Amino acid sequence: MSNFQSISYYYPELILTFVILAAIIYDLFIDKAFSGRVGWVLIAGLVIVAIAIHLQKYLPYKTTTLFTDAIVLDPFSSFFKMIVILATILVSIVSLHSGELDQYRKGEYFSLLGIVTFGLFLMVSSIDLIMLYIAIEIVSIMSFVLAGYLKQNTRSNEAALKYVVYGAFSSGVMLYGLSYIYGLTGSTNIFEIQQSLSLMDSSSTTAVTMSIVMILAGFGYKISAVPFHFWTPDVYEGAPLSITAYLSVAPKAAALALMIRFFHQTFADGGAMKGLDSVSLTQLPWPEILSLLAVATMTLGNVVALQQNSIKRMLAYSSIAHAGYMLLAMPVMSNDSIYAIMLYLVMYLFMNLGAFFVVITVKNKTGGESFDDYKGLGWEMPFVGAAMTLFMVSLTGLPPTAGFIGKFYIFASLIKGGSSFYWLVVVGGINSVVSLYYYLKVVKIMYFDGERKEQILLPSNTLTGIIFVTALPSLILGIYWTPIANWIQNSLIFFIQTI
Repeated sequence: MSNFQSISYYYPELILTFVILAAIIYDLFIDKAFSGRVGWVLIAGLVIVAIAIHLQKYLPYKTTTLFTDAIVLDPFSSFFKMIVILATILVSIVSLHSGELDQYRKGEYFSLLGIVTFGLFLMVSSIDLIMLYIAIEIVSIMSFVLAGYLKQNTRSNEAALKYVVYGAFSSGVMLYGLSYIYGLTGSTNIFEIQQSLSLMDSSSTTAVTMSIVMILAGFGYKISAVPFHFWTPDVYEGAPLSITAYLSVAPKAAALALMIRFFHQTFADGGAMKGLDSVSLTQLPWPEILSLLAVATMTLGNVVALQQNSIKRMLAYSSIAHAGYMLLAMPVMSNDSIYAIMLYLVMYLFMNLGAFFVVITVKNKTGGESFDDYKGLGWEMPFVGAAMTLFMVSLTGLPPTAGFIGKFYIFASLIKGGSSFYWLVVVGGINSVVSLYYYLKVVKIMYFDGERKEQILLPSNTLTGIIFVTALPSLILGIYWTPIANWIQNSLIFFIQTI
């Protein structure tokens, strides 16, 4: 579809662009003390964008390419856009009540969040290597600034610098890998690349293997996969808590969507995207590479999380482990595996954001992020303690929580994939048992350590409400998840070109 024709199908992103510009302009005319109002501009705008995305299902073409085959419009990308919007709205509301940001002007903060959201929209829709790279860079550069937003905090400055160094390195390696693919196939469109790779002989195997490994450096960096995870604990620890929460969910979701589309459409026949078992088009062992990547990621995340004394760093390594759980389903190349990843992401969004929102609440109260700050919390703040217990149990994957359903579908897709994937189920199960120790350690400290206090405290009404909004799905979706399952099933529709 031509650029001019594409505009009429691109109205959610155009609305988001207008919202970002409105936020920037509005911030110029208000005093610093009222700059938090820009957040409500972003929140209201994102609600409108969500409605616009929902209305796209009534368009004449549910699946089509836009802007001369640079991006794609399909229900799959719309699903991930809604995930990103939900995460951005929840984080924006919490940011308005985060004590860390009180002494800073918040207008730029919310404008940058809007730009990151736009970049994530591009990531989930890209079908061209150039657009893919531009989308990742938009998200990365804005994330660098947000990680270092606490300009008077040396840890925040250090986090931003480390983020820039690791981000620049991984992006450079990825770009080099993309240039290999372009040199081998003569195209930047993933469908044309698919056709070219299917016609190559074994003499090109080495070059294609090198390109896959280098491209994985860029994708792995965005989802914190081992060995591209080094930035995660330090950046998560130094960045504002609200940004740490956001980075743990939204960019991961977009990067996984990008990986699903890229690997299943570029190095396989795309059958998984049509509800069939996919077949690899190359002689490369890329499913095995992804399997080892998944195992290394979840194992390192869980083992190192055991040694942490800071809740924030523990959740950082926890997010690395959960990236590994989601990667487990990637090598299977089946419709069930894509479904499982999408379902897991919905569950992960609520339980992980909820855990970080509790950390924000406790930091507002105590100013600390260590395990010691949680002693007796279950008695002093019963609601917060009960919610944190629910989030920890859900992140472990115990029934009857949403986390259990997420892991159940991941493991089920591996079992359906055949006996060659059974070992991944065993390793995933062992890792879940290991994670039980450090998650329940938080619960033990809240209820069994420290002294009980007579006074019962409640966080602000907004923080109480937002914790409840994340806690309720973390429990209910472990018992009744049919609406989410139906939504995902209806979203498994791709724009696809087969050979």
